[in-house]
Amino acid sequence: MSRFMAAIYDRFMRDMEALSGAAWRAALLADLRGDVLEVGAGTGRNLDHYPADLASLVLSEPDPHMRARLTKRAHELGSSARITDWPADALGAPDASFDAVVCTLVLCSVPDVARALAEMRRVLRPGGKLVFIEHVLSSRPSRAAWQRRLEPAWRLVAGNCHLCRETDARIGEAGFEIADITRESARKALPIVREVVRGVAIRGGEPGAARGPSS
Repeated sequence: MSRFMAAIYDRFMRDMEALSGAAWRAALLADLRGDVLEVGAGTGRNLDHYPADLASLVLSEPDPHMRARLTKRAHELGSSARITDWPADALGAPDASFDAVVCTLVLCSVPDVARALAEMRRVLRPGGKLVFIEHVLSSRPSRAAWQRRLEPAWRLVAGNCHLCRETDARIGEAGFEIADITRESARKALPIVREVVRGVAIRGGEPGAARGPSS
């Protein structure tokens, strides 16, 4: 992601965060316990919402411009989180290291969703949680058609962000059991990224064995 995109990201997200995003993050992160990894932590939008009594918090962000802003925000908040440059598809942690992995608005832009999810599953302990918020292909055919038309250009200007991924299905295929999921419109987001899925999935058996609900 370019320095320019990192600089404008928080302003671009401001209205959506105020009307829906911040509340979604707070609700999903409030019950986390133990050792937590956030993948693609960006500028640190989740930092305000983590419980204070976590055993440990690791924030991974491979983009140097985003990571600089993340580091600054963590310092301002007095966070003791460890910050790394691990990419989503090559997490530098041993197997079964974490009780929860957090992934918010990340899987739209990774090169290989299946590989990234496999890594997240690998570093989770049995029964561990994957907490996610992701924009997805719209369920409205007219809007989905526009997403397909615009995706090639959008990827170029928005850091490889894909508009047409069906991320809830991919999570199930990766060996997670969907425990809770909500599909909703993100107020004030651009129409092409407005439909969002959010929820919690549990590290289950073998990939593809248990998919859970996808709506």
